[in-house]
Amino acid sequence: MEEWFRISDVGMLDTPALLVYPDRVKQNLAQLTASIEDVSRLRPHVKTHKNQEAVQLTMAAGIGKFKCATIAEAEMLALCHAPDVLLAYQPIGPKAERFVQLIKHYPETRFSCLIDTYTAAQQLNALAAAGALTIPVFLDFNVGMNRSGIAPAAAVALYEQCQQLPNVEIVGLHAYDGHIRDEDFTVRTERCHQAFAQVEAVATQLRAVGLDPIVVAGGSPTFPIHATRKGVECSPGTFIYWDGGYGKTCVEQPFSPAALVLSRVISLPDATKLCVDLGHKSIAAESSLDKRVTFLNAPELAPISQSEEHLVLEAGPSHGYQVGDVLYGLPYHICPTVALYERAVTIQDREVVGEWKTIARDRKITF
Repeated sequence: MEEWFRISDVGMLDTPALLVYPDRVKQNLAQLTASIEDVSRLRPHVKTHKNQEAVQLTMAAGIGKFKCATIAEAEMLALCHAPDVLLAYQPIGPKAERFVQLIKHYPETRFSCLIDTYTAAQQLNALAAAGALTIPVFLDFNVGMNRSGIAPAAAVALYEQCQQLPNVEIVGLHAYDGHIRDEDFTVRTERCHQAFAQVEAVATQLRAVGLDPIVVAGGSPTFPIHATRKGVECSPGTFIYWDGGYGKTCVEQPFSPAALVLSRVISLPDATKLCVDLGHKSIAAESSLDKRVTFLNAPELAPISQSEEHLVLEAGPSHGYQVGDVLYGLPYHICPTVALYERAVTIQDREVVGEWKTIARDRKITF
């Protein structure tokens, strides 16, 4: 049986290139919606794909809530008429001003954002007041990522402070536990429960005084755990394209790779080595060299070195590869890989059928 990823007219494509297989994207969306009892509890993150076509397919699957990380991603969602968009970031300085402009320009989309300090809430409140707006916000919790977010023990005090701000409405709690990615699902589950217990304790305190906070939690590794919690909105992102990293770590989740990088052999440095056109600028390079890409049609190739435009691979003696041979690479981390490409070539029935522009890789669309 011929491999699913091969392209019959691959000779027309320059490399390196980002490939997306829309039929597989649809399968992953179907798998996502089947993995939870209520589709309204899904709030997928768009940072993985950054394009309108994937948003439209997501909305066609019945999903109306989204999460994003940048103003450009938020505007992309508004351009698709997404009804509910959470900017999972605390907007500071000019970003807060851009966020208010965005809210005013796209009134049909309900925008919200994160806060973790009273100073940020005050600035947002002042900007909202000047624009005659009320902005919904979520308190961002630090449950172990240790990059942003408030300590859960201080959350109620901040909640009460922000309630005094007339143009900021606290609507919920947000907790991203991306540091929890153990391959052992039992261990991952236990760690996820421990981290979320802090969030649940704050939510219980707030409910005791008559408040009803929305709780948004998790990413791809902890999605199946949070999906079992009643009332919690789940925010996986990588599921839509999947990748080699989560394919290895999250074997309990039956998503399929839907995006690859296409590369060519451009040189044969010696009898056992290949050089391909897949450098740092073409594949996410934050991980160690052995955790960047696996070639589906040549899994035996081992990376030796990488520079901006080149990747050198060990093929072994008498390997048979020639200059011009095409390699289909599964990225270890698809999200930052996508951000390296201004467009993705779409493949259907083994043929090139179009392209999806990665419009939100730019930091600015309009605002």
